Amino acid sequence: MKALVFVAAILLLPSHSAGLDGTDENALLQHVRQLRARLPAGTEFTIVVQPPFVVIGDEPSDTVRRRAADTVKFAVDRLKQDYFKKDPTDILDVWLFKDQNSYERHTRELFHETPTTPFGYYSSEHKALIMNIATGGGTLVHEIVHPFMRANFPDCPPWFNEGLGSLYEQCGERGGHICGYTNWRLAGLQKAVAAGNVPSFEVLTAMNDGQFYEQDPGTNYSQSRYLCYYLQERGLLVKFYQELTANQKEDPTGLRTLQKVLGEDDLAAFRRKWEAFVLRLTFP
Repeated sequence: MKALVFVAAILLLPSHSAGLDGTDENALLQHVRQLRARLPAGTEFTIVVQPPFVVIGDEPSDTVRRRAADTVKFAVDRLKQDYFKKDPTDILDVWLFKDQNSYERHTRELFHETPTTPFGYYSSEHKALIMNIATGGGTLVHEIVHPFMRANFPDCPPWFNEGLGSLYEQCGERGGHICGYTNWRLAGLQKAVAAGNVPSFEVLTAMNDGQFYEQDPGTNYSQSRYLCYYLQERGLLVKFYQELTANQKEDPTGLRTLQKVLGEDDLAAFRRKWEAFVLRLTFP
């Protein structure tokens, strides 16, 4: 068996459908050749072109192909259906490392970085999603959201960017559309809600990147996720995204748009309603 199994389907992609927002077949082929040259010696990787990504994995070939179809394509098709009109302009790589050892070793070797999360992350610098796929596909779907958001809504406030990504960490399909389910973030949020330690929505939505990521009291991701979940369960999430993007200049934090879409003038009253909703949820 060769060290690399290169999926021949790329050679059959017609030029009009090979594109990644204008990327042609030749660019894809050249990109794959460059990837092959970068792969560590003595390892077996499979490369699958799954627009707008190129998936590279060191699990068995059939497994990598299945993940490309059942996770990457599933998420991309449904995210584009509901939210994103444009693909990322760059060819992006999805590295699926089979276990923690492979993830840590290859991240250091290929990207000269030490992972700060056991699950995976999106690197705009390397134009790559770098995953420990042994932890499951949830983080992969989460990270798929970010390059699409960057291409379609670069000024997205961090709470919604991470809220939407986190929502689809545990997801499936409902009525032909992607749907987030309750997940592991719920227990910590419920504990914080019960203790009164969750910031107001005014504070959450006003956070810039530094405040959201570096001054997180431990609830920014979960609060954002379950605010998106609340909108989803009321059939308002796609509408909110559409209005958020349309009103970005006038309402950069999304707070006024949130109130409008929810029909809630009194945010303190809405917070009590949302907290009661969160406390009734269960997982698993």
